Amino acid sequence: MVVDSGKRALVVGATGSVGGLAAEALRARGAATALAGRNRERLVQRAELMGGCPYRRFEAYDLASCAGLAPWARDVLGGLDVVVVAVGAAGFSVARDVPEEVSEHLLTVNAQAPMAVVRGALRVLSTGSAVSVVTGAIVDRPMLETADYAASKTALATWLAVVGRETRRAGISVLDVRMPHLANGFAERPVMGHAPVLPAGLDPAEAVETHVIAPLMASLGAAAPR
Repeated sequence: MVVDSGKRALVVGATGSVGGLAAEALRARGAATALAGRNRERLVQRAELMGGCPYRRFEAYDLASCAGLAPWARDVLGGLDVVVVAVGAAGFSVARDVPEEVSEHLLTVNAQAPMAVVRGALRVLSTGSAVSVVTGAIVDRPMLETADYAASKTALATWLAVVGRETRRAGISVLDVRMPHLANGFAERPVMGHAPVLPAGLDPAEAVETHVIAPLMASLGAAAPR
């Protein structure tokens, strides 16, 4: 399905693998796209590669700035129909050895920051719009030495489930993307520890099309107020 040129999209986490691919896919489908990410240099590069998209840097620990991303995108794009949130961090260790600052980091980056982004988006989105948030397969299949990591992603997934029910009457779709393990090196860049032995990861581009873009396109305009 192709997004018509009137659609406006914000991708948060656009400097990462999943977010970058999602941004490119949306832009290729004709959506005016705004980018948000932590690394300014990568943001500038991606924005230039995508034809000069507007971009904004943010920090996950600044929850107010997270909540302000969707209003900013609405203003620079002249409206907002689609929000994709693809931010996160992995961490591996038995629970007793996880320092409190690492636990806080995982909860902030994996749960509180995406929640703030979505909360801000719901204040400006209207009927027929859609929000897609990447959680991960770890929500359904938590492994040993992932207690804090899995808890942070599960907190986000639970929050999204409730929010999705709340927004249904307004005709706004909220999608929880349980992204499978990808061959993009994410698990090899944890904030703590080392990833367990994992099966071969899926191709990131194909996975983004299947798990992010296709459900998002199907949901756009599908929900109706009740």
